[in-house]
Amino acid sequence: MEIRKDFLPLSRPSIGEKEIEGVVSCLKSGWITTGPLCKAFEEKFCELTGASHALSVSSGTAGMHLLLLGLDIKPGDEMITPSMTFASTLNMIALSGARPVFVDIHYDTLNINADLIEGKITERTKGIIPVHFAGAPVDMDKILSIAKKYDLFVIEDAAHGLGAYYKGVHVGGWGQIAIFSFHPLKNITTGEGGMITHNDDYLESRLRLLRFHGIERDAWKRYGKGGNPKYDIKTPGYKYNLTDIQAALGLAQLSRLEELNNHRRELADLYRRKLEGVEGLELPGVPDYPHTHAWHLFIIKVTSMDRERFMQKLSEYQIGYGIHFPAGHRLSYIQERYKIKKGELKETERADSKLVSLPLFPDMKEEDVSYVCEAIREILT
Repeated sequence: MEIRKDFLPLSRPSIGEKEIEGVVSCLKSGWITTGPLCKAFEEKFCELTGASHALSVSSGTAGMHLLLLGLDIKPGDEMITPSMTFASTLNMIALSGARPVFVDIHYDTLNINADLIEGKITERTKGIIPVHFAGAPVDMDKILSIAKKYDLFVIEDAAHGLGAYYKGVHVGGWGQIAIFSFHPLKNITTGEGGMITHNDDYLESRLRLLRFHGIERDAWKRYGKGGNPKYDIKTPGYKYNLTDIQAALGLAQLSRLEELNNHRRELADLYRRKLEGVEGLELPGVPDYPHTHAWHLFIIKVTSMDRERFMQKLSEYQIGYGIHFPAGHRLSYIQERYKIKKGELKETERADSKLVSLPLFPDMKEEDVSYVCEAIREILT
């Protein structure tokens, strides 16, 4: 096959005139930091998930940090999570002084195996952090049942899950806590940014204080017409606020979510059809319960050749790729601190060295997918 001249990246945000007009309008308004557009963005997430509260933050990682503080996670506490997750979750758990307790995954979907959670619960367990991996929702019925039985909180890692539904309910819609991410790789983007959704009035007040220096009122309320710029700080906080510039971008992107995700699904279906039956790779599995997949990522498992060699060949064909994710329990500091035994997470380790993410983003064309599939066939044969 003829190798393309231009590079096909792993991902690229879909930015159109609506996004540009929204950001320009914000810039012209004279108010560009946290303000009314952030509030509007938060309200849209309440509508989407059914949550009582939504708090915009500078990143999903910042959201996790605030939550662990707001929930009073302390040294010695344990948080149940899959190892197949981005390192930021594990970093925040470790930095809080708590211990990540890993549960194995389903090999096909890469989602946490909810049947194994109960066996990992101890008197120190405080909560469960399931990941809606690659856009496939986890089995929330099982997880919520376990959480209720042991009085644990659930923090849904919904960084991959915007537009994903489990049995008709959007992720983040079960009265628990969810964290969304708006990194440029995600299904919508604000450049960087994140959102926490939840239903706890007391937690909301704590999170808002922690988000911005411990100051109770947002700047736009203090400095707007008739506002009082005086403030007091009763507890110190961080600076994890989103800006109105970012929220302007996010509002425009969110209005296009269905359009963007539908095209992701069409591309994922095309990948599956064109790669079905190809020897040397395994296609991503999907859950067997009713769900709507957000297809944040399209992850194959390369089984017939060394992954490094496979990725190098993709590069020669001008194709981008990713690894989502290196298994967290194999990170050096995790091994040094927590000494996870080899073989303890069999399905995670079985998948770990095979995973490759293929290009998938809304502005891809069908011929791009066809090119990638043809290249993969050549590489593997």
